[in-house]
Amino acid sequence: MKQARFELTGPIGAKATLGLVVLQADETLEQDFRRLFPDRDIAIYVSRIPCGDELSAGSIAAMETELARGAGLLPRAARFDAVGYGCTSGTTLIGAEAVAGMLRQGVETPMVTDPLTAALAALKALGVKRPGLVTPYVESIAAPVRDAFIAAGFEVGEVLTFGEEVEARVARIAPDSIMAAARDAAKGADAVFLSCTNLRTLDVIDALEAELKIPVLSSNQVLAWHMAEATGAPLAGDAPGRVLKMVRG
Repeated sequence: MKQARFELTGPIGAKATLGLVVLQADETLEQDFRRLFPDRDIAIYVSRIPCGDELSAGSIAAMETELARGAGLLPRAARFDAVGYGCTSGTTLIGAEAVAGMLRQGVETPMVTDPLTAALAALKALGVKRPGLVTPYVESIAAPVRDAFIAAGFEVGEVLTFGEEVEARVARIAPDSIMAAARDAAKGADAVFLSCTNLRTLDVIDALEAELKIPVLSSNQVLAWHMAEATGAPLAGDAPGRVLKMVRG
């Protein structure tokens, strides 16, 4: 056997290296990020954590014990520019600061974020005062999300929920159903936020903004916006929504 000589080269993420800690049941976030960051010089690494099949405040809060372990399973040799936790409701129930602390226990990175933190920052960047909300979950999970926006200084308008308890069904909620709920949530609002990383929202945002004449944001979209703002990672030319157009300039 002949030993071959070799040289080492730089990392895959020559422009940016992004990490995601995603729920086991989530089918959407990873797909959306690969659409939003198609550049081959952006590396996206995903780790998953267990979650219950049925959603409750207890099952979501229980994920707290898995966050550091999940972040620790991201490649140790990669130098992460940003790491995001992919659960809006989980962040609300666990607390954004606690989430950030646990992610940092597992991975070194200058920036950690989550959909709730990103949503609040995006709404403020757009000058929104009164968002309407759409969430797939039951009231015991939806109410804390609403309350988090109120605590951040927003006057929340209509809150629409699909009342879903089974996580696997969330990714199957039809685009027309999401759009209908968004129309209701838009009444008296100056923006609409579509909450949940498992909702398939990217294909409805532009159409809703054109119809409603207000910004429409979603969990995956604002998480990508927050990480792009922090790292300079270029977004896809067709990335949807006013907030992502601010990054593209």
